[in-house]
Amino acid sequence: MRLFLGFALSLFAAASICAQGAPPQGAANKPYAMEYYYKVQWGHQQEFLNLFLKNHYPLLQERIKAGDFLSVKIETPANHMTEDSRWDYRVTITFKNSTVATTANPAEEETMKNFSPTRPLISRKKNAASKSSSPTGTSPSPTLPSQK
Repeated sequence: MRLFLGFALSLFAAASICAQGAPPQGAANKPYAMEYYYKVQWGHQQEFLNLFLKNHYPLLQERIKAGDFLSVKIETPANHMTEDSRWDYRVTITFKNSTVATTANPAEEETMKNFSPTRPLISRKKNAASKSSSPTGTSPSPTLPSQK
């Protein structure tokens, strides 16, 4: 009985030792893919996609232009899933290599400061506000219909 118990424990220990560790990585200069899964509240999938494409996707495209990313792919599932395994969008980013994928980008803050998809909108609002203001710097008060 002791022999059987010792054998079972050694098999269990060997299996747990083999199961630990990170998955094997490819060569340093080979493309490296990472997948990001997004689960969105029911009924808001289109709103999420619109905001993602407006705010986040242009930044990802800038990284492609810089040569850090090879591609960015957005996918939706083909089949329905249970709630536990459900995801609405999968974004697959293929990096130039594993080093780029696992180290911080020193130019990221500068890129985010310089690149804003709402910058033209903000400029238009500022111009419209300056045109509609009176010479004293106060905005004219709106005319409201009289109530009886």
